[in-house]
Amino acid sequence: MSEQLENTQPQKTVELDDTQPIKPIKKPSRWRAALVSVLGFLLLVGLGAFSGYSSGVNQRVQAEESITAQQLSEQYSFALVDIEFGRYDNAKQRLQYIISKDPGYPGAQQKLTEVLVVSSIPTSTPVPTLTSTPDFSGAESAFQRAQQLINAQDWPGALGALDTIRKLDPTYNTAQVDGMYYFALRNYGFDLITKQGNLEGGIYHLTLAERFGPLDNTAIGLREGARMYITGASFWELDWLQAVNYFAQVGIGWPSLWDGTMTASQRYYIASMRYGDELFNQQKFCAADEQYSHALAIGALDNISDGNAAEAYIQCHPPTATLEIIPTATIDPALLATPTETPTTAPVP
Repeated sequence: MSEQLENTQPQKTVELDDTQPIKPIKKPSRWRAALVSVLGFLLLVGLGAFSGYSSGVNQRVQAEESITAQQLSEQYSFALVDIEFGRYDNAKQRLQYIISKDPGYPGAQQKLTEVLVVSSIPTSTPVPTLTSTPDFSGAESAFQRAQQLINAQDWPGALGALDTIRKLDPTYNTAQVDGMYYFALRNYGFDLITKQGNLEGGIYHLTLAERFGPLDNTAIGLREGARMYITGASFWELDWLQAVNYFAQVGIGWPSLWDGTMTASQRYYIASMRYGDELFNQQKFCAADEQYSHALAIGALDNISDGNAAEAYIQCHPPTATLEIIPTATIDPALLATPTETPTTAPVP
């Protein structure tokens, strides 16, 4: 009976739980976020350092180009001197050096071709002749003519007369003729630069004069100013910063130096305005205001720079807030006086 009761009892169903393990939700670790922040900061620092490095490299390259341009100008002047005195090997080396540095240097390739042609012409062997008493009449006449032209400050004519003396008799009054060469070349170079604006020609003749004797400080300064003017003009409308730097230096010693178009002072005035406009567009208002001030010291600003200068001045020198003084009420001085006690007397009984 008990077995039947046991069989009749309902069987319990066993419900099995989900056997799949529950995966915990991983929260992003703090160290990973910190690492990302550090890496981002290092990346920004690296980009800033690279930008500064690139800017420094560009400035160094510009400075090297400026120095190279001045060196090439000097070598070209020396090459012309070598050609004048027949030193074709030296001239060829100088011109080849210039072309290796700047293949498009004005006149270098043409002069090198001329030197190669002249140096390839075979020289004839002189036939020995009987020596005779030299005739100084032609040389003496040319010498007197050179003296007259020097007194008249006709430097090209004087140089022509001196060349005639050397052709007729290279040994005639050598020391005096050399001194006259120096005097004529020095003054002709000075006049070419200061009166005609022929900077290259003036540099050339001053360099020729230096072959006969040391130049005076005035001539040296003028030649250096002419070289800087030429270098500064090479940056015109290409790099206003370099143009400002060069013409600021030329303007100190030779403000009236010119190349036939504009004086150094005029170029400094225009370059200061244009560089100021560049700085204004870059929102460097204080630097722009400084450049406009330099230009204003020479003349009035043009329409573009005038408007920019007014805005740059406001941005660089913003108005400062002023304290408003509020008047206080007037106080009667009598109220501020210390009250005095009036003595009282006792009543008489």
